[in-house]
Amino acid sequence: MSLIHTEFYSKTLAGQSHFYAVLPNDAPPFPENPNLQRPPKTLILLHGYSGCESDWITGSSIRELALTYNLAVLMPAAGNSFYLNREATGERYADFVGQELPEFAEKTFGLDISRENTWIGGLSMGGFGALHTGLQFADRFSKIMALSSALIIHELPNMDPKQGNPMANYAYYNHVFGDLKTAPERSCNPEVLLRQLQEAGKPIPDIFMACGTEDFLYEPNCAFHRFLEECHVPHVYRTAPGVHNWKFWEANLEPAIRWMLGME
Repeated sequence: MSLIHTEFYSKTLAGQSHFYAVLPNDAPPFPENPNLQRPPKTLILLHGYSGCESDWITGSSIRELALTYNLAVLMPAAGNSFYLNREATGERYADFVGQELPEFAEKTFGLDISRENTWIGGLSMGGFGALHTGLQFADRFSKIMALSSALIIHELPNMDPKQGNPMANYAYYNHVFGDLKTAPERSCNPEVLLRQLQEAGKPIPDIFMACGTEDFLYEPNCAFHRFLEECHVPHVYRTAPGVHNWKFWEANLEPAIRWMLGME
């Protein structure tokens, strides 16, 4: 297996971008592992708020899982962007993750980025990013994994301009989401993107969600689960005792991968 740290000029970010890639290019040909009898799938994994491109490598067993399940895993750095496009030059993070990064990986590493074989996942802010990017680029991604997603979109209109919330101040959220009063009504809301896909009769990626019952984001995740049910969107939603930490994310990472592969 190769672990590669890559830096390249990103047009969508107007500057140097960074990502880690785990490539199962030297997996031993064990005949009893059917995953090794096919080309690797491509999985983009997104980090959370205050994280970076190495988080999944240091916090989870993704390297071992990539080898076991024959996955090429791309893990980009995106700061505290919530993986959204913004008006400011060099801040098109959704376009970077949904278009430029997979196309660069296809050209550089020869990966298969067909919709059927390209998936996206993330945790916390990255879980929000996986849902939002996966729905915005539903023609690119066929499966979404969202763990403890920071689905705070409906909290924004009521945010106190003098306080923000315990994570960040009001100015930050205003910069990331734009007008907070109208944020739930605009395309920065994954729900809006899903409705648009339904109205256009376009395919919706399969969705796997998980959140711990003691996680401070549990209620927003349950609300999104109910939204998917109301929209009659098939999905998996797993809950179990747990908080917002790597123990919970690690416990759900392999089941999510097996679900993506149709093994669960």
